[in-house]
Amino acid sequence: MSEPAIEPVRVCAAEELLEGGMGLRLNATWAGGDAVVFFVRYGGEVFGYLNRCAHVPMELDWVEGQFFESSGLYLMCATHGAIYQPDTGKCVGGPCRGGSLRRVRVEERDTPDGRAVFWLPDNDLRPHQP
Repeated sequence: MSEPAIEPVRVCAAEELLEGGMGLRLNATWAGGDAVVFFVRYGGEVFGYLNRCAHVPMELDWVEGQFFESSGLYLMCATHGAIYQPDTGKCVGGPCRGGSLRRVRVEERDTPDGRAVFWLPDNDLRPHQP
């Protein structure tokens, strides 16, 4: 028997995620444990990832929600300086070169309240259930 479908999760209003700006974090469950996913805007699109460095399983943000390095062109792990392409999650510099962040499915849609960002969870990475 297949698992029940997981409903999309409204993350925020689309205008809350600014190009190369602060990201938004949500609590999640991954591999049976607590985790965090994050969402950022880059190149006019929204991207989502598991907040876990490919080098050492630590969260990337050095200040909560701060995922971009100073130029706003790359996501950066605050612990060891690994840098990732925001649109692919691929590590392009630092100790995990060639590794990748675990991507989260995300989409923007029109709603009665305006344009919004939605996370489309899967069976392995899903919203945290208190």
